[in-house]
Amino acid sequence: MINPTEVNSLIRLLDDPDAGIYEHVHEKLLSYGIEVITYLENAFEQAFDAVQQERIANLVHEIQFGSLKEDLKLWAQSGSFDLLQGILIINRYQYPDLDEQKVINQIEAIKRDIWIQMMNQGSPKEQIKEINHVFYHIYGFRGNTSNHLDPQNSFLSQVLETKKGNQISLAIIYSIIAQKLDIPVYGVNLPQHFILAYVDESQQNDFEGGILFYINAFNRGLMFGRRDVDNFLKQLNLKFDKQFYEPCSNTDIIKRVIRNLISAYENLGSAEKVGELNELLRILE
Repeated sequence: MINPTEVNSLIRLLDDPDAGIYEHVHEKLLSYGIEVITYLENAFEQAFDAVQQERIANLVHEIQFGSLKEDLKLWAQSGSFDLLQGILIINRYQYPDLDEQKVINQIEAIKRDIWIQMMNQGSPKEQIKEINHVFYHIYGFRGNTSNHLDPQNSFLSQVLETKKGNQISLAIIYSIIAQKLDIPVYGVNLPQHFILAYVDESQQNDFEGGILFYINAFNRGLMFGRRDVDNFLKQLNLKFDKQFYEPCSNTDIIKRVIRNLISAYENLGSAEKVGELNELLRILE
């Protein structure tokens, strides 16, 4: 249990000019973990000293980042089955105070609206047309073509708010919703692009792994075939590789999101964020 008097006394010592005292106080507060954040935030609001404010802000970030790393490690070690949980963990990197239930409710609302439209289940292509109608025409999701390198394109909560994202964020939302509707749509880790595959799971051992067709979530759910993937790889001068055609793991999807964020922050010159995101990547390697 946290002793509020002790914690507040320690926080007041955060601006101590003696490096030894500061280090001791910093480590002690760090050891309390997430529970101490409320006290730190209250102290930040009341602090007039710039050094103390900076040290409080840095400590809060350090605690939150440590918690995020632990959660990502647990997610990976437990089989990374829940893609939504994985992408919410990454979302916390930029939005640690986000109400995650709100994000889950937004996804459930889109799923429900698609389900209402799909009362009469049609063929796989008809199912995708129904998803596309609700996802792109009713909700207005679209690719962010004007500011493609913006890191906000990779944070789930922001994509749900703005309805704009990059290839992988739109594909993640699309596939999570499809799978919640028992429609077998999974991510495919294509170089320089990220697409989705509609998999007939009864034919997975047959030719082409049971993939009926592919979907481009960035291009309003456009459906296309294996030959289009062949041509795309030819343009990139890449040889055939099975992984470019078949669904990838949830871990691979989250690694791709992190790499996108690393590129985005490198572009902005945010060396500290690039370093931290590389730490997250190493957890999944």
